[in-house]
Amino acid sequence: MGTLDYYAAIARLAPGALALSAVRRVQGVARQARYRRREPTNQVRLLQALGVSRAEALAMRVFGSRTSRVWCDVAQRASVLEALAAIPGARERASVRARTALRQEWNVFGTRVAFGEGRPVDWSLDVLSGHRYPLAPVGRMQLHSIGNDPKYPWVMGRLDSAVALGQGYWVEPSADERSRLVTAFVMQVLDFLQANPVGLGVQWTCPMEVALRASNLAQALLMFSDAAPVRRAEFLVPVLSSLLDHTAWVEAHLEDRGAVPNNHLVSNHVGLLVVGLLFPELPGASRQVARAVEGLGQQMAAQVNVEGTSFEGSIPYHRLSVELFTQALLVARGMGVPLGLAYEVRLKRMFHAVRAWCSETGLAPQLGDNDSGRVFPLRERGDLEQGYLVGLGAALFGDSGLRDGELPDEAAWLLGQRGVERHRRLGPGRPQRSMSFPEGGFHVLRGAGAVVTVSAGKQGQRGVGGHSHNDKLSFELHLGGRPVIVDPGTGSYTRDPATRNAFRGTAAHNTVQVDGAEQATLDPARLFALPEEARARVVAFLPGPRVDRLRVRHDGYRMLPAPVGIERTFRLDRRERALAGRDGFIGTGRHDVVGRFHLPDEQARRVTLDGQVLGRALRAAEEPVELGDFAVELGPPGAVLAWLVLERGLEPELVSSRYSPGYGRVVPSVTVEFRGQVRPPAVMRWVVVFR
Repeated sequence: MGTLDYYAAIARLAPGALALSAVRRVQGVARQARYRRREPTNQVRLLQALGVSRAEALAMRVFGSRTSRVWCDVAQRASVLEALAAIPGARERASVRARTALRQEWNVFGTRVAFGEGRPVDWSLDVLSGHRYPLAPVGRMQLHSIGNDPKYPWVMGRLDSAVALGQGYWVEPSADERSRLVTAFVMQVLDFLQANPVGLGVQWTCPMEVALRASNLAQALLMFSDAAPVRRAEFLVPVLSSLLDHTAWVEAHLEDRGAVPNNHLVSNHVGLLVVGLLFPELPGASRQVARAVEGLGQQMAAQVNVEGTSFEGSIPYHRLSVELFTQALLVARGMGVPLGLAYEVRLKRMFHAVRAWCSETGLAPQLGDNDSGRVFPLRERGDLEQGYLVGLGAALFGDSGLRDGELPDEAAWLLGQRGVERHRRLGPGRPQRSMSFPEGGFHVLRGAGAVVTVSAGKQGQRGVGGHSHNDKLSFELHLGGRPVIVDPGTGSYTRDPATRNAFRGTAAHNTVQVDGAEQATLDPARLFALPEEARARVVAFLPGPRVDRLRVRHDGYRMLPAPVGIERTFRLDRRERALAGRDGFIGTGRHDVVGRFHLPDEQARRVTLDGQVLGRALRAAEEPVELGDFAVELGPPGAVLAWLVLERGLEPELVSSRYSPGYGRVVPSVTVEFRGQVRPPAVMRWVVVFR
């Protein structure tokens, strides 16, 4: 898809977006011009702006008369510690995080790097490739090059570690250890500021990262605000000056210039809001807070569907969006700033969407891009873990509809003892049920220990498809909380464009591919765009007491010389404990078809079909079908999770494949493939029988 085609598609899918983008670009140029005329922050200007005559009075000015109920304020420490005591192991987990931060150790997308306590950090290092980004002006940086990935140094530069040190400072009973953590915080922050002057190097190339770093730094600063070394002028002056530099940079470089702004712009507003509310004495804070409050309201309406799903077209990115909007709400509430009823209602629905698709173990399906992104740096979480958000939502809103989620560490930190009590008072949650989210394009069938999540809807980001994949009519199957048939994930972004496109291509998903074609065009020059060509949608969603049915369709192959439409029917039978699938082909001509079922590992074997499994499969199919003589066992030998059975004539083949359980990581796996030729109208059938 060429550039003109791309913008033409945007004009069709998001009328007025290009004109608004042009206006925002002009506004952005003006903001940056004002920023370039801005006087550099120094001690004299900072003291004048804050209305103090001596640097020694700075701490009293910014920390002295605080009455907020924001979670990170030292006044909330006792409440947080009491809440942590209600969650087994929570204090110990915080101590582990703090000790890791003390060693200046990071887990960067599966690659661990440690610089040692008190040692300088190489903030420009891509720990996977060994590449060091130069300390050059942002405008002259070559950010994306094959083999390197700026997301790796950004992980360290977000300064989640500063909050982790603050967690240790709050939970550690030893005065000596607390002093050690204070020293580490002061040294790490000053090391970052010295190594990354404003506007120079990789840590200033992404305003989203600048904003989230500012948010973390501001929150950590309050956590340490009663420590003498933190209150000294030689520390406070550069740190407060840097917060000014961060918010000025974000305000000048708001990521609103695209035709359809996304989570980056939300992050910008969150950073401005958090810093402006926590340090209202800083110059420009009131203006930035007002801008952020307005912007967050607008983006909540634009980026979150009424049903509560993120417009990104990605379930992993939904987690990021929930945490972003929740971060803003928590700080605003703590400072007495309302974000509005509409904002809170839609945010609550986002938590309910998480509950709908999470398995019993709290794992979410990996449909769409997954860059392992989070905002709350309070506990280590798996790349696919989202269940903790359900308990957080219950404690945040007092919503019994979310009560089945356990109380997570995040709730204790962010809500304190009030959140714990609110969670305790809730009645039992209602049973989970099958749900359809047509705007988000995700549909969930539940029962018999199974969670089936199907992708069938519009491309994300209002048709831009930045984080969407060619996964229409694909699905994930979790059994007993364990992923059994999976979306292979994301692999990489710009480090390896070929891998990027392979993982978002049709062949990488649990759907049928016709004549080797893609459902929608993958443009090698646009790694974050996928046009709305498949036009996937729900034909019927029919949940029932024993059987749930879902029929979905896409027209991505209507572009073939002999056009064909695909219609897939899912039938989840709770009594037979089986999922039956039916792929229908409507069109003309003769076509080569490949169907695939991707597994998270290499635990699969071809076996002779057992009579009991055959009987259950036939009953689950609900229509006359002749099944083959073989099945594929899924799961470890001796601990089979399910059997995959195909219609006679569709021989299963085990093919070596790849699975990405989180951003930047790829492991060997197996894909079950079946091939055939069809002349529409025609159908292919398959059944997964659960153990």
